[in-house]
Amino acid sequence: MNPLISVIIPCYNQAAYLPDALQSLLDQKYSNWECIIVNDGSPDNTEEVALQWVNKDNRIKYFKKENTGVCDTRNFGVKHAEGEFIVPLDGDDKLGPHYFVEAIDVFTANPQVKLIYCDTILFGDRNEKLINKEFVFENMVTENQIFNSAIFRRADFLEVGGYNTNMVDGIEDWDFYLSLIKPTDKVVKLNAFHYYYRIKAVSRSARINTHKQKNDAMLLQMFKNHAPLFLEYFNPVRDRIEAEYYKKESSSLQNSIEYKIGRFIYSPVKLSKRIFRKLFS
Repeated sequence: MNPLISVIIPCYNQAAYLPDALQSLLDQKYSNWECIIVNDGSPDNTEEVALQWVNKDNRIKYFKKENTGVCDTRNFGVKHAEGEFIVPLDGDDKLGPHYFVEAIDVFTANPQVKLIYCDTILFGDRNEKLINKEFVFENMVTENQIFNSAIFRRADFLEVGGYNTNMVDGIEDWDFYLSLIKPTDKVVKLNAFHYYYRIKAVSRSARINTHKQKNDAMLLQMFKNHAPLFLEYFNPVRDRIEAEYYKKESSSLQNSIEYKIGRFIYSPVKLSKRIFRKLFS
């Protein structure tokens, strides 16, 4: 039997968009999925809309709790999920109909794959296709290459403790991936547009992008969450020590008798190269 996929939808004031997200699940060519809608204390009519869809399809489940933010809400959803695989999906986004089929095919063919993502279509106030970058772990310390609706195993999610709840003002996906993925893990990008990201004038990500102070605070918090990893790639103390060491090594080498003999032997070769370039330039 095909493995169960659990789609986690945290919902705060997104009742107007929730039907689009849920319809994209019903349109999936892969049928063995469940959807966990978590109402994060939303003051709009999220509950009314969600229950309408619960009555439409028994694969859709609804939970309600006090407002604690997207990280805690996603963690809550995963705790109530039963699937082998997890797909986070914001209530205002959508997924293409072939996403689950293609992802499960890859996971089945190669069980070593840790995470799968794909290319993105922007829609709403902006319409554009984005080809996301191929995954390179070293690049993750400077930019997030993976959108928030990647597919991964629930067991791996639980092992790393889920989303860090201290990422209260954004980039929680990037922070989570740094917990989930190790340098030796295999990550696959599907070369297809399966993820639809809604662009709207008023959104959480838009607010974050216009508040540099909040964004900087989240970057600092992410560094604190993963200090050993970042220091492995950006360590000013180590870099200064290494620079001083190689500077001394270089000076010592240039003063050695072996280096001076080598320069003497090689100097006619360098001279002939200069003459050759002048003759034929």
